[in-house]
Amino acid sequence: MATKRKPTKKPNPKELRVYSKPDEDQAVSLARTALDPTVQAAVTIADYDKAYGNLDLVALVITLDKQTYAVKKGDLKRAETMLTAQAHTLDAIFSNLARRAINAEHMDNLERYLKLALRAQSQCRATWEALATIKNPPVVGYVRQANIAHGPQQVNNAPAAPDGAPRAGENPNLQSKLLEEKDGERLDFGATCTPGQADPAMAPLGEVDRAEDRGR
Repeated sequence: MATKRKPTKKPNPKELRVYSKPDEDQAVSLARTALDPTVQAAVTIADYDKAYGNLDLVALVITLDKQTYAVKKGDLKRAETMLTAQAHTLDAIFSNLARRAINAEHMDNLERYLKLALRAQSQCRATWEALATIKNPPVVGYVRQANIAHGPQQVNNAPAAPDGAPRAGENPNLQSKLLEEKDGERLDFGATCTPGQADPAMAPLGEVDRAEDRGR
């Protein structure tokens, strides 16, 4: 008598099996899987894409892994396709909101729709700029000096002066510096003049009689 086969249980598309590495704790394996960028993206896509029904989480993770591997190898075709599609979607959102604004009966609604429409338009422009940067990356160059003038000009590219030396266009005589103590030796006081009657305080002092210095 033939035995009936038990119906196999269909796997839950929302479940994801976690495999532990050798000598790895189960809690660490769960944390490592939960923090994986492809797993997080797959869970988010599965929650948002209700139009496709119950998307298989494992299939999403595998597909995302293939796409990220292609980007790592330098293949940006998928990124270019995604940005192009998003730019067209944002343009459709802008047009829809702009039509709603013109058909609004109240000024508040018109202003609200226009703000949202202009935001979508700004994001659309930014998306096209990002795509243009991917297609034509900017060339990085180093320019030492650019001199642009309509008439004659003179440019002096002199090397940097050592510490303490005057730079170009700098007058060292105009700099105020404190004299050091030894600089007083170089000052010229001139000849000593004879004091006059107009200024008796400047007369030289005579000898001062004082007691002899006795030993203490």
